[in-house]
Amino acid sequence: MSRHQKLGHISIQDVSKKYGSDYALKEVSLEIPAGSVTVILGPSGSGKTTLLRTLNHLERPDKGVIKIDDAFIGYRLKNNALYELKDKDVLLQRIHVGYVFQNFNLFPHLTVLQNIIEAPLAHKKMSKSEAIKKAKVLLESVGLLEKIDAWPQQLSGGQQQRVAIARALALDPKVILFDEPTSALDPELVGEVLSVIQKLAQLGKTMVVVTHEIGFAKEVADHVVFMDKGEIIESGTAEQVLNHPTHVRTQSFLSKVI
Repeated sequence: MSRHQKLGHISIQDVSKKYGSDYALKEVSLEIPAGSVTVILGPSGSGKTTLLRTLNHLERPDKGVIKIDDAFIGYRLKNNALYELKDKDVLLQRIHVGYVFQNFNLFPHLTVLQNIIEAPLAHKKMSKSEAIKKAKVLLESVGLLEKIDAWPQQLSGGQQQRVAIARALALDPKVILFDEPTSALDPELVGEVLSVIQKLAQLGKTMVVVTHEIGFAKEVADHVVFMDKGEIIESGTAEQVLNHPTHVRTQSFLSKVI
């Protein structure tokens, strides 16, 4: 791959995941171009979060493979066979895949600064002074530099989520995954988080966002995927899927949420 090409192309090939006899994902295939923003929509229980979690092997697919650029996620290829990676090697892969959780998941016993520098130091990616310098730049970019020494419980939900985004960026991942990043927030705090994600979109990071915010999807998404019952029902440009959906299930869903 030439160094002039953007990194972070995601290839999902025929991925299925079952819990008991129920399919959480059923033969899902999707190409997500490097540097694009893909929004995944769908009702609760449609498989959106499960799909997101397979992208960094938090969930192990029962069938199918996922690649980011040339690397199989959770596996290595040897002699034309796939072998599951050891946990420590999966953790190394996750350096390239930032994950922003619905409920922030900041470490309550660490300050804002410590939350952000923890992973770069644990992975020995930079010195402490470099990590602190980067954390300050990231906090400035999400508008929270003045909270550098605060504890998570001293922050509003919107501020905690913005810190979580800064933390996800600390290792400079190829891909950032957002799992309903605004659903745990009070309505008046949603905008501040979405505007940070919007800024990231302009930087050309590959982002996959599970959300119910249709207005945000219209404004920011390059691609929109609609899921139901573990399957991709419809996918295309934001304009196509949101303004001219062709599948009756997508039409019905959007008529209720727009």
